[in-house]
Amino acid sequence: MSYQALARTWRPKTFAELVGQEHVVRALVNALDDERLHHAYLFTGTRGVGKTTIARILAKCLNCEAGITSTPCGKCSACEEIDSGRFVDLLEVDAASRTKVDDTRELLENVQYTPTRGRYKVYLIDEVHMLSNHSFNALLKTLEEPPPHVKFLLATTDPQKLPVTVLSRCLQFNLKRLPRSMIRERLDEVTRSEAIDSEPGALEQLAAAADGSMRDALSLLDQAAAYCSGRLMETEVRAMLGTIDQGAALRILQGLAVQDAPGLLATVADLDEMVPDYAAALDELALLIQKTALAQVAESVLDDLGSSADEIRRLAAEISPEDLQLFYQIALLGKRDLHLAPSARAGFEMTLLRMLAFRPADTGNERGRVAPVRTAGSSAKGTDTGGRKATAAHRDTAASVAQGPVSDAAPVAIQDLASWDAAVEKLRLSGAVRQLANHCQFRSVQGGVVYLLLDDAASHLQTAVLQEKFRQALSDKLGTEVRLRIELGRPDVETPAQRINREDLERQQAAEQSIESDPNVLAVQKAFDATIDPASIKPVSH
Repeated sequence: MSYQALARTWRPKTFAELVGQEHVVRALVNALDDERLHHAYLFTGTRGVGKTTIARILAKCLNCEAGITSTPCGKCSACEEIDSGRFVDLLEVDAASRTKVDDTRELLENVQYTPTRGRYKVYLIDEVHMLSNHSFNALLKTLEEPPPHVKFLLATTDPQKLPVTVLSRCLQFNLKRLPRSMIRERLDEVTRSEAIDSEPGALEQLAAAADGSMRDALSLLDQAAAYCSGRLMETEVRAMLGTIDQGAALRILQGLAVQDAPGLLATVADLDEMVPDYAAALDELALLIQKTALAQVAESVLDDLGSSADEIRRLAAEISPEDLQLFYQIALLGKRDLHLAPSARAGFEMTLLRMLAFRPADTGNERGRVAPVRTAGSSAKGTDTGGRKATAAHRDTAASVAQGPVSDAAPVAIQDLASWDAAVEKLRLSGAVRQLANHCQFRSVQGGVVYLLLDDAASHLQTAVLQEKFRQALSDKLGTEVRLRIELGRPDVETPAQRINREDLERQQAAEQSIESDPNVLAVQKAFDATIDPASIKPVSH
């Protein structure tokens, strides 16, 4: 007998065999048991999560010779013919290859006729979003008022492309991507049943590469069984997938922590001998950075990381949160631009060098800017022995580069807070923290507490994180720890934000008046019977 792919061999034939999608199964089982059956069902979700499988099981439930049931017998002629794809009253259509309106009309010509063998005539239309607009129009009337012996089962990966008139006539079920742990358990069951010897790490790699798709996981298992020829080894599966092991990602992040450029390049050279997929390598590095960042705010995440937990815990203590965020962003951008590099390795190396070359600038609690950390006297050789001291030194260099002249960082005294506009400028805030300060009105300072009134139109800025950053910036500039009390209300004096809006409006009005009174513009208007579009006028920024 010829070999059958694992994805087909292990395709569920009953709801009990289905892995995941409990929310869909429960609704369908209850509807079948109570015989509260809708005439049209729409199953949505990414590839390989069970849309067509559920539709076929539902077709068996409707046509099993034992009667309408949520547990079809699987032994009657109707069940066996549906499983083998030979049931005459189950019409499976691939909408991707039959998009024309004539195809749809031909399909629906026999809707009015009763089923030949089964209880219901079932139309299973896969990738239904590929139908043309004319095809949807041809389908719509039948979908709205089908004969009692007809059921429509629609499946799609892109429900946004379906007309709302179709969506409103269907019961919609959104199938979820399957979690990695669930796919891993299923692969373990399959390998044991198929007598495929495998390492746990190999199955973990296959489950991760499946990206939520059980069908993809079984297809990859088939491929790995052929590639490894006997036993599924983690190293061989990684080579097949083009991924790098977490040990290599850890060595890279360790090198970034201590600014060890020669060590990083040596690690890349070792990786290159395995001919890795460098896009997947950046994914693995980004994932490790994400785990390290999570460990800084919730150490409980380390419980699921096994042998690498101690190393990630050490890195979480050594690398600042700002550095991790910048590493993560650079990794994502590096993957996006990888295809533009002269070679994949060159793009990967430049991404790592970018992580070495820049650090978030931290001047007076100003976040979000990036400053270079190299100076004329610094070198990679001087950074591989300093550990955390090297990282701190580079961060100090970044701060000094970005700070600029000393006069820019003028101190703030308690009495300066009364002139709130000027005080906010001296604080050198940025981003959302600057917006919070701009929308506040200064009230008073009493006993080390700064009282402010926040415009209720900007209430969304009143968060614990922003207030703490604002408080810390004030404390740093005042040279003493202060507390903040921010109340919501309507300011009775102009806030910095209101002043900025007023000045912008005044500049816009002045620009419009200048254009409208310009003799050259007036001459053009007269000659061509033209009008001025106010939206096209922008004041010149100084």
